[in-house]
Amino acid sequence: MTSTLRLAEVTAANFDAAIELRVHPAQAHLVVPVVKSLAEAYVHPGVAWPRLIFDGDRLVGFLMAFLDIDFAGDGTGTDIRSGLWRLNIAAGEQGRGYGRFAVEAVAAEIRRRGGDRLTATWHAGGGRSERFYFKLGFRLTGEMSGDQVVGELALD
Repeated sequence: MTSTLRLAEVTAANFDAAIELRVHPAQAHLVVPVVKSLAEAYVHPGVAWPRLIFDGDRLVGFLMAFLDIDFAGDGTGTDIRSGLWRLNIAAGEQGRGYGRFAVEAVAAEIRRRGGDRLTATWHAGGGRSERFYFKLGFRLTGEMSGDQVVGELALD
């Protein structure tokens, strides 16, 4: 990983490049396009934290975190979580540490806000994304979110 990695907000100046970002075709069915994530960020402005991942001036990925949501969705506020909502690394850019950088950046933001765990979801079955999260130290919670498993990373 280089020292030129950085996150940037999505702006009018980089919006077109952001929505053109594509993952590897074999993974397209596993993640939604960036434009859908940005639409969700628009309708969830207090929760969504979308960021572009740059290596120098080159756009290499997109992440969107969720911050302080009622994960159970039951309105009780007893299960407030923050974590990684979306991660899209551009085709041809995987295996270079950008995904790890994204998770570490989300972890840093959650810590900055006083959180002590990072939640993420992925498709189970031993695929590349599952191996990626396990390698970073995520542990399964035993929960499902739709058709995805839920994992957590302790931030202490």
